[in-house]
Amino acid sequence: MFTNREEAGKLLVNKLMNYKDNNDVVILAIPRGGVPIGYELTKKLHVPLDVILSKKIGHPFNKEYAIGAVTSKSIILSDAASEVSKVYINDETEQIRELLKQRYKSYHGDSEPIELNNKIVILVDDGVATGNTLISCVQLIALEKPSKIIIALPVSPPSSLKKIKEMPEVNEAICLSTPMNFQAVGQFYEEFSQVNDKEVIALLKKANESLSLKKSK
Repeated sequence: MFTNREEAGKLLVNKLMNYKDNNDVVILAIPRGGVPIGYELTKKLHVPLDVILSKKIGHPFNKEYAIGAVTSKSIILSDAASEVSKVYINDETEQIRELLKQRYKSYHGDSEPIELNNKIVILVDDGVATGNTLISCVQLIALEKPSKIIIALPVSPPSSLKKIKEMPEVNEAICLSTPMNFQAVGQFYEEFSQVNDKEVIALLKKANESLSLKKSK
Protein backbone atom coordinates (compact mmCIF):
# COMPACT_ATOMS: atom_id res chain seq x y z
CA MET A 1 0.00 0.00 0.00
CA PHE A 2 1.34 3.43 -1.00
CA THR A 3 0.43 6.61 0.87
CA ASN A 4 0.06 8.56 -2.40
CA ARG A 5 1.63 8.96 -5.84
CA GLU A 6 4.43 11.10 -4.41
CA GLU A 7 5.55 8.30 -2.09
CA ALA A 8 5.23 5.72 -4.89
CA GLY A 9 7.48 7.84 -7.12
CA LYS A 10 10.08 8.23 -4.38
CA LEU A 11 10.18 4.47 -3.84
CA LEU A 12 10.33 3.75 -7.56
CA VAL A 13 13.26 6.09 -8.19
CA ASN A 14 15.45 3.96 -5.91
CA LYS A 15 15.31 1.23 -8.58
CA LEU A 16 16.43 3.65 -11.30
CA MET A 17 19.41 5.46 -9.79
CA ASN A 18 21.80 4.02 -12.39
CA TYR A 19 20.11 6.37 -14.90
CA LYS A 20 20.88 9.51 -12.86
CA ASP A 21 22.43 12.43 -14.79
CA ASN A 22 22.32 10.46 -18.04
CA ASN A 23 21.85 12.84 -20.98
CA ASP A 24 20.34 10.05 -23.07
CA VAL A 25 17.43 9.42 -20.68
CA VAL A 26 13.90 10.80 -21.05
CA ILE A 27 11.03 10.12 -18.65
CA LEU A 28 7.66 9.83 -20.35
CA ALA A 29 4.58 9.88 -18.12
CA ILE A 30 1.12 8.67 -19.08
CA PRO A 31 -1.24 11.48 -18.02
CA ARG A 32 -2.68 12.29 -15.80
CA GLY A 33 -1.88 9.87 -12.95
CA GLY A 34 1.61 9.07 -14.19
CA VAL A 35 2.80 12.68 -14.07
CA PRO A 36 3.28 12.96 -10.25
CA ILE A 37 5.27 9.70 -10.43
CA GLY A 38 7.36 11.04 -13.32
CA TYR A 39 7.98 14.27 -11.44
CA GLU A 40 9.50 12.43 -8.46
CA LEU A 41 11.76 10.51 -10.87
CA THR A 42 12.94 13.58 -12.76
CA LYS A 43 13.71 15.40 -9.49
CA LYS A 44 16.13 12.69 -8.37
CA LEU A 45 17.50 11.53 -11.73
CA HIS A 46 17.96 15.05 -13.21
CA VAL A 47 16.60 14.02 -16.62
CA PRO A 48 13.78 15.58 -18.71
CA LEU A 49 10.11 14.81 -18.12
CA ASP A 50 7.52 14.77 -20.87
CA VAL A 51 4.07 13.27 -21.38
CA ILE A 52 2.97 10.76 -23.97
CA LEU A 53 -0.40 11.75 -25.35
CA SER A 54 -2.25 9.08 -27.29
CA LYS A 55 -5.84 8.37 -28.24
CA LYS A 56 -7.52 5.34 -29.69
CA ILE A 57 -9.14 5.27 -33.14
CA GLY A 58 -12.64 3.87 -32.68
CA HIS A 59 -14.34 1.59 -35.20
CA PRO A 60 -16.77 3.59 -37.40
CA PHE A 61 -19.73 1.48 -36.18
CA ASN A 62 -18.63 1.19 -32.57
CA LYS A 63 -16.45 4.02 -31.29
CA GLU A 64 -15.60 2.14 -28.08
CA TYR A 65 -13.96 -0.66 -30.08
CA ALA A 66 -10.37 0.40 -30.79
CA ILE A 67 -8.89 -0.35 -34.20
CA GLY A 68 -5.69 1.59 -33.52
CA ALA A 69 -4.02 4.34 -31.55
CA VAL A 70 -2.36 7.63 -32.47
CA THR A 71 0.19 10.05 -31.02
CA SER A 72 1.29 13.37 -32.53
CA LYS A 73 3.89 11.46 -34.58
CA SER A 74 2.97 7.77 -34.71
CA ILE A 75 0.09 5.42 -35.46
CA ILE A 76 -0.52 1.74 -34.80
CA LEU A 77 -3.40 -0.23 -36.30
CA SER A 78 -4.91 -3.56 -35.27
CA ASP A 79 -5.92 -6.32 -37.68
CA ALA A 80 -9.51 -5.05 -37.45
CA ALA A 81 -8.44 -1.85 -39.23
CA SER A 82 -7.97 -3.79 -42.49
CA GLU A 83 -11.77 -3.90 -42.84
CA VAL A 84 -12.12 -0.12 -42.39
CA SER A 85 -11.69 2.44 -45.17
CA LYS A 86 -8.37 4.27 -45.32
CA VAL A 87 -10.25 7.56 -45.77
CA TYR A 88 -11.97 7.06 -42.40
CA ILE A 89 -8.68 6.17 -40.70
CA ASN A 90 -6.88 9.18 -42.20
CA ASP A 91 -9.71 11.55 -41.23
CA GLU A 92 -9.83 10.21 -37.66
CA THR A 93 -6.03 10.38 -37.35
CA GLU A 94 -6.02 14.00 -38.48
CA GLN A 95 -8.77 14.98 -36.02
CA ILE A 96 -7.13 13.11 -33.14
CA ARG A 97 -3.74 14.68 -33.85
CA GLU A 98 -5.29 18.14 -33.78
CA LEU A 99 -6.86 17.35 -30.37
CA LEU A 100 -3.57 15.97 -29.04
CA LYS A 101 -1.72 19.02 -30.35
CA GLN A 102 -4.08 21.33 -28.44
CA ARG A 103 -3.77 19.24 -25.31
CA TYR A 104 0.04 19.22 -25.52
CA LYS A 105 0.00 22.99 -25.98
CA SER A 106 -2.09 23.38 -22.83
CA TYR A 107 0.54 21.33 -20.95
CA HIS A 108 3.73 22.69 -22.48
CA GLY A 109 2.94 25.95 -24.30
CA ASP A 110 4.78 26.26 -27.60
CA SER A 111 7.58 23.80 -26.86
CA GLU A 112 7.92 20.70 -29.04
CA PRO A 113 7.76 17.12 -27.71
CA ILE A 114 11.16 15.68 -26.82
CA GLU A 115 12.80 13.64 -29.60
CA LEU A 116 12.93 9.97 -28.61
CA ASN A 117 15.21 8.67 -31.37
CA ASN A 118 18.23 6.89 -29.78
CA LYS A 119 17.05 7.87 -26.28
CA ILE A 120 16.55 5.63 -23.25
CA VAL A 121 12.85 6.09 -22.53
CA ILE A 122 11.52 5.40 -19.02
CA LEU A 123 7.75 5.09 -19.35
CA VAL A 124 5.84 5.62 -16.10
CA ASP A 125 2.29 5.45 -14.82
CA ASP A 126 0.75 5.24 -11.34
CA GLY A 127 -0.10 1.59 -12.02
CA VAL A 128 -1.80 -0.62 -14.58
CA ALA A 129 -4.84 -2.88 -14.48
CA THR A 130 -5.20 -4.55 -17.90
CA GLY A 131 -2.07 -2.79 -19.16
CA ASN A 132 -3.68 -2.10 -22.55
CA THR A 133 -3.08 1.68 -22.50
CA LEU A 134 0.54 1.23 -21.54
CA ILE A 135 1.05 -1.50 -24.18
CA SER A 136 -0.27 0.76 -26.95
CA CYS A 137 2.00 3.58 -25.67
CA VAL A 138 5.01 1.24 -25.85
CA GLN A 139 4.17 0.29 -29.43
CA LEU A 140 3.82 3.94 -30.41
CA ILE A 141 7.08 4.94 -28.67
CA ALA A 142 8.93 2.08 -30.40
CA LEU A 143 8.10 3.61 -33.80
CA GLU A 144 10.30 6.58 -32.86
CA LYS A 145 13.29 4.23 -32.51
CA PRO A 146 14.54 4.85 -28.96
CA SER A 147 17.63 2.88 -27.91
CA LYS A 148 15.76 1.33 -24.95
CA ILE A 149 12.28 1.29 -23.43
CA ILE A 150 12.09 0.78 -19.66
CA ILE A 151 8.75 0.47 -17.87
CA ALA A 152 8.53 1.77 -14.29
CA LEU A 153 5.36 1.10 -12.27
CA PRO A 154 4.40 1.13 -8.61
CA VAL A 155 1.77 -1.61 -8.99
CA SER A 156 0.42 -4.12 -11.51
CA PRO A 157 -1.35 -7.49 -11.43
CA PRO A 158 1.12 -10.31 -12.26
CA SER A 159 -0.69 -11.19 -15.52
CA SER A 160 -0.43 -7.63 -16.90
CA LEU A 161 3.21 -7.30 -15.90
CA LYS A 162 3.94 -10.62 -17.64
CA LYS A 163 2.33 -9.30 -20.86
CA ILE A 164 4.41 -6.12 -20.65
CA LYS A 165 7.68 -7.97 -19.96
CA GLU A 166 7.05 -10.27 -22.93
CA MET A 167 6.76 -7.38 -25.38
CA PRO A 168 9.73 -7.41 -27.76
CA GLU A 169 9.92 -3.60 -27.56
CA VAL A 170 10.43 -3.60 -23.76
CA ASN A 171 14.02 -3.89 -22.52
CA GLU A 172 13.24 -3.82 -18.81
CA ALA A 173 10.14 -3.63 -16.62
CA ILE A 174 10.34 -2.53 -12.98
CA CYS A 175 7.31 -2.91 -10.72
CA LEU A 176 7.30 -2.45 -6.93
CA SER A 177 4.21 -4.52 -6.16
CA THR A 178 2.39 -7.33 -8.00
CA PRO A 179 -0.58 -8.28 -5.81
CA MET A 180 -2.73 -11.25 -6.78
CA ASN A 181 -5.97 -9.77 -5.42
CA PHE A 182 -6.16 -6.91 -7.94
CA GLN A 183 -9.35 -4.99 -8.72
CA ALA A 184 -8.18 -1.44 -9.44
CA VAL A 185 -5.00 0.63 -9.17
CA GLY A 186 -6.59 2.94 -6.58
CA GLN A 187 -7.03 0.15 -4.00
CA PHE A 188 -3.26 0.17 -3.44
CA TYR A 189 -3.09 3.86 -2.54
CA GLU A 190 -4.35 5.44 0.70
CA GLU A 191 -4.88 8.71 -1.18
CA PHE A 192 -5.76 8.41 -4.87
CA SER A 193 -7.56 11.58 -5.87
CA GLN A 194 -7.88 12.38 -9.57
CA VAL A 195 -5.01 14.41 -11.00
CA ASN A 196 -6.29 17.41 -12.98
CA ASP A 197 -4.75 19.30 -15.89
CA LYS A 198 -3.76 22.21 -13.64
CA GLU A 199 -1.62 19.88 -11.51
CA VAL A 200 -0.07 18.29 -14.63
CA ILE A 201 0.90 21.72 -16.01
CA ALA A 202 2.39 22.80 -12.65
CA LEU A 203 4.45 19.59 -12.28
CA LEU A 204 5.78 19.71 -15.85
CA LYS A 205 6.76 23.36 -15.34
CA LYS A 206 8.50 22.61 -12.03
CA ALA A 207 10.32 19.62 -13.55
CA ASN A 208 11.66 21.63 -16.46
CA GLU A 209 12.59 24.61 -14.28
CA SER A 210 14.55 22.45 -11.82
CA LEU A 211 16.33 20.72 -14.72
CA SER A 212 17.29 24.08 -16.27
CA LEU A 213 18.58 25.23 -12.88
CA LYS A 214 20.76 22.11 -12.54
CA LYS A 215 22.22 22.61 -16.02
CA SER A 216 23.04 26.27 -15.40
CA LYS A 217 25.02 25.48 -12.23
